Amino acid sequence: MKRSRIFAWIGSAIVIAAVAAGVVFASRVRVSEKKDPVPLATVKRGEIDLRVHSAAELRASHSTMLAAPAVGGDALQIIQLVRTGKLVKKGDVIVEFDPSEQRYKLEQNQSEMLQAEQEITKAKADALVLAAEDKVALLKARYNVSRAESDVKKKELLSKIEAQKNDLALTQTKRVLDQLEKDVESHKASGQASIFLAQEKSNKAKLGMEQAQQNLDKMRVVAPMDGLVSIQKNVNASGGFFFTGMSLPDYHPGDQVQPGSAIAQVVDPLGMDLVSKVNEQEHSNIRTGQTVQVAFDALPGRVYQGTVKSVGGMSTHQFFEASTGGSFDVSIQLTNPDPHLRSGFTAQVVFVGDTQKNVLYIPRQAVFLKDGKPMVYSKKGGGYEQREIKILSETESRASITGLDEGTQVALIDPTAPRKVGSGSSASGGTEGTP
Repeated sequence: MKRSRIFAWIGSAIVIAAVAAGVVFASRVRVSEKKDPVPLATVKRGEIDLRVHSAAELRASHSTMLAAPAVGGDALQIIQLVRTGKLVKKGDVIVEFDPSEQRYKLEQNQSEMLQAEQEITKAKADALVLAAEDKVALLKARYNVSRAESDVKKKELLSKIEAQKNDLALTQTKRVLDQLEKDVESHKASGQASIFLAQEKSNKAKLGMEQAQQNLDKMRVVAPMDGLVSIQKNVNASGGFFFTGMSLPDYHPGDQVQPGSAIAQVVDPLGMDLVSKVNEQEHSNIRTGQTVQVAFDALPGRVYQGTVKSVGGMSTHQFFEASTGGSFDVSIQLTNPDPHLRSGFTAQVVFVGDTQKNVLYIPRQAVFLKDGKPMVYSKKGGGYEQREIKILSETESRASITGLDEGTQVALIDPTAPRKVGSGSSASGGTEGTP
């Protein structure tokens, strides 16, 4: 019994010692692993699919905006409006407004013109009557002057008193004739003025009629070209309160709109292009005529085809963009237009490129620019060696290269750059550079 107990104690001691040794070894391994916190990736050989993924927006290269006619008065009421996405021909009625106010103005001006024409007729008639009366009065006055002159010539045969009376009578008749002639001229001018005022009133009413008729014709807004209709948002639906991102309804029949407000847009369906901003690092993977697959966010489950129409040659950069590189515009033309598409639709696009086979590649994260040249830091012993490489092509995650051997380990971060390592930080994970 004592001997068996001794063997048991000895066995337990051996087990405990082995466990302790394992713990010490494991701790040493972890310590050794923590000595180099730089994540690594391995140069591999395989194939690279040169597809470029990006976002795009549908824009109309040929479109016409239709607005409520700029007529004086209150707001206009829509009584007829075509639906969004309808294919229309040139001359088709897109929107019609209530013509009641313009029709009332037309009738009012018609009435004013008729009244003015009657006033013209009356003014002309009054002028003729007054002219006739003045003519009679002039004849009578001239006759009185002539008779008074005859009486004055008889002064040798009359007494001195009678002769003086005749002289006074002649003077008086001449004064009356002179005043009458002045009154006749005044009557002519007054008659002409009355006729002129009536004619001006008639002209004003006629212009009002023409303007009212033009406004009445504007109550029906027609399509200036063939295309698809896109109804605009009713910015007055919220009572004038609006903020960015707010959801607004489209215009509908019965809505009140202010003159000059944009109501609808006619878009040439063959003239709509997608515009995408692509990172400048992908410039070499995109070319004119390249096939593009398009998936619109508003039409899930449907894939459209397109081709690259043009590739911008100038790179732009926005100060608020996190990326250090710029971007360039790519215009895409759809090969299968759809009446459901509307200007402003966003889409996810894939530029279909070539597939390179049997090439060496590394994660793009492992490539660093030093003095304008692509470099990598290859693992060498306990340190790293800076080596220049040549990039054959790039995707969003990989770079096809020459200048390294398959199996070479490269750093995913710059090991020469100063970095802060926290007690809870981990340098593991993603060391192979997930493509």
